[in-house]
Amino acid sequence: MKAIILAAGMGTRLRPLTNNTPKALVKVLGVPMIERQIEFLLDKGIMDIHIVTGYLHEEFNYLKEKYGVHLVHNDKYAEYNNIYTMYLVRDLLPDAYTLEGDVFMNNNVLDASPKASTYFSKLSEDFKGEWIVNANSEGLVTSVEVADGQNKHILSGISYWNEEDGKFIVEKLTEVIESGDFKDLYWDEIVKQNISDMKIYLKKLATTDTFEIDSVADLEQVEDILKQKI
Repeated sequence: MKAIILAAGMGTRLRPLTNNTPKALVKVLGVPMIERQIEFLLDKGIMDIHIVTGYLHEEFNYLKEKYGVHLVHNDKYAEYNNIYTMYLVRDLLPDAYTLEGDVFMNNNVLDASPKASTYFSKLSEDFKGEWIVNANSEGLVTSVEVADGQNKHILSGISYWNEEDGKFIVEKLTEVIESGDFKDLYWDEIVKQNISDMKIYLKKLATTDTFEIDSVADLEQVEDILKQKI
């Protein structure tokens, strides 16, 4: 098993914190978000970790020595959305966790030996433009949609893909990239458009298990929440 961490983005909404620091290296209560992810992966015995960098990529170099991770550089990080970032490491996707680098993991929600493809998801009370995960009573994901809403489970930025589904995504991902029409796509669009051809389950997370840090306001709010629990 392996893990892919997508950390190429510029994090413009987190400025000025990201003026000289990649988004994934922004600290939450003194710990870079990506280091927290790496340590949780290692705790579960997942040693083969690949980080796709882009903006300020040289800032990630210390992680190779500290944790033994592999770095892949996306030199087109400013041109395309994260579908191209995933394309660069597509061959790693079967039997792999994928994590967005801007997700702070408060608790280790990962499974050491997952079998089924899984979307890790949190219930959101009120949101706009989020990726909603709909599942049946058995937890099987039936659709993914981007919409406004209330009291729905949304993508957390963490997923696992088994061999079968991972290979299928690689096939579809390659088709989209080769078509040339992908500039503004997120890689989850591949899953969204082909959901009926895969068997993906929903893993429900607690409200404080993970936090997506998109802005300085998000960071301040998350740190306030976490300080209250210390």
